[in-house]
Amino acid sequence: MKSLGLSQVDEVLLEEIGVRNNRRFHLIDEAGNLINGKRHGALARVSSAYEEAGGTLELRFPDGRVVAGEVAVDGEVTTNFWGRPVAGRIVVGPWSDAISEFAGAPLRLVRPDAEGAGVDRGRSGAFSLVSRASLVALAREAGVEPPVDFRRFRLLFGVDGVGEHEEDDWLGREIRIGEATVLPRGNVGRCAVTTQNPDTGKPDLDTLKVLKAYRGDIPTTEPLPFGIAGEVVRAGRVRVGDPVVA
Repeated sequence: MKSLGLSQVDEVLLEEIGVRNNRRFHLIDEAGNLINGKRHGALARVSSAYEEAGGTLELRFPDGRVVAGEVAVDGEVTTNFWGRPVAGRIVVGPWSDAISEFAGAPLRLVRPDAEGAGVDRGRSGAFSLVSRASLVALAREAGVEPPVDFRRFRLLFGVDGVGEHEEDDWLGREIRIGEATVLPRGNVGRCAVTTQNPDTGKPDLDTLKVLKAYRGDIPTTEPLPFGIAGEVVRAGRVRVGDPVVA
């Protein structure tokens, strides 16, 4: 679920829509505006699990409370994903009330109609990655212990064994990741969410200041770039330890 705690897995099926059920749900406020960690960073402390076969959703809160059940939807709603309209339906059940109580603000849970539509860049960002060397470089520039936590950037894949920001050179050419083939289309511009601790949601590292200082004047498709994203050309399974062939 967008804005909630991340799930770490050993294997995914990467399809043209991205990883199935990645960001299958998102949150909106009373005015219908998309919610992300910049407004409610503490949501990173809540974890979610969705079982597609049974249509069940489970939320786990930091106090140990679990809210779970079968998902049902009702009214139609369109959410603005940074200029891209995403049609969906309001999820009915206990989840919106539980998240609203935790966040201290009235929020509503939404399920996009189209699988994969809840990914920020849609199919043009169906995959994303950054290298461990780039995380080490960022730590060096920030003066902190390397590497910077991968989870801050909420990307799908981390790659080892390449040089610092070498992934920037992959734009525009097909890359094989495990059994899948992807086509990087652009850099991923970073926002204030990356300044937040991925466990607490509280800002504790000024990643934006650091990126501006050492990457603010490089050629890029988006400002303050860190990591790349693009399309999935050929679906396939990707497992931890699989080779990446550029």
